[in-house]
Amino acid sequence: MPLSRVTWISLLGLVVAGSAVAQSASDEIAKYRAMLADGNPAELVEGQGEALWTTKRGPKQATLEACDLGKGPGVVAGAYAELPRYFKDTGKVMDAEARLVHCMVTLQGFERADIVRKPFSEQGERATDMEALAAYVSAASRDMKINLPQQHAEEKAAYARGKQAFFYRAGPYDFSCASCHGKNDQRIRLQDLPNLQQAAAARGAFASWPAYRVSQGAVRTMQWRMADCFRQQRFPQLEYNSQAAIDLITYLGVNAKGGTMAAPGLKR
Repeated sequence: MPLSRVTWISLLGLVVAGSAVAQSASDEIAKYRAMLADGNPAELVEGQGEALWTTKRGPKQATLEACDLGKGPGVVAGAYAELPRYFKDTGKVMDAEARLVHCMVTLQGFERADIVRKPFSEQGERATDMEALAAYVSAASRDMKINLPQQHAEEKAAYARGKQAFFYRAGPYDFSCASCHGKNDQRIRLQDLPNLQQAAAARGAFASWPAYRVSQGAVRTMQWRMADCFRQQRFPQLEYNSQAAIDLITYLGVNAKGGTMAAPGLKR
């Protein structure tokens, strides 16, 4: 049966009202974040990371000050804004977290299995070494332009695999990353879902991770973000420093080229 004129007007009113409520919610969330932004608790974790960078530790009793994050041994400023990238000494594309693990193993003598066993803290716990180091390294790129290199064949391959993974549908709900982040004007509950294929949205996302999650009271890294997206899609657990994680970060980072780093950010 065709809908009456009154019914159509009523439905239109509901749509308009719903849109207004959604916009109001987004505005209030933005205000909430702005209020919290002054004095980001991540600054304390940055300090913890700086101490880890300069302290002699591990079986070799060495610091991380000779770690090459892509701009030369010991150079931290601007490095995060250009990661992931290809490293000749490993023959791999590595993001910041994978490279930090590599340096802790090669320079300080830690066992890789011990480092990656628990890279993320539980709620209420002190930040892990990886969270602290990621906060410190990312902060050293604050206000710098995102510029992931794409000259090497492996860098291009990582981007291509990341794009494929972004659109890959699987799991019990037949989800992909693009299910949430491949269209404009989508949300889950009150949370806006940015379209990460668009440069502006990708820049905003990449530039703000690692970030302090207020709801969890912890600094969370980019690899944590990827793993949590997998969890929400009901995918198998994403292995820390896996190729899939690094490829997805590469895809996002290349899409974000030209953005300005603002990490560690602040999330709800």
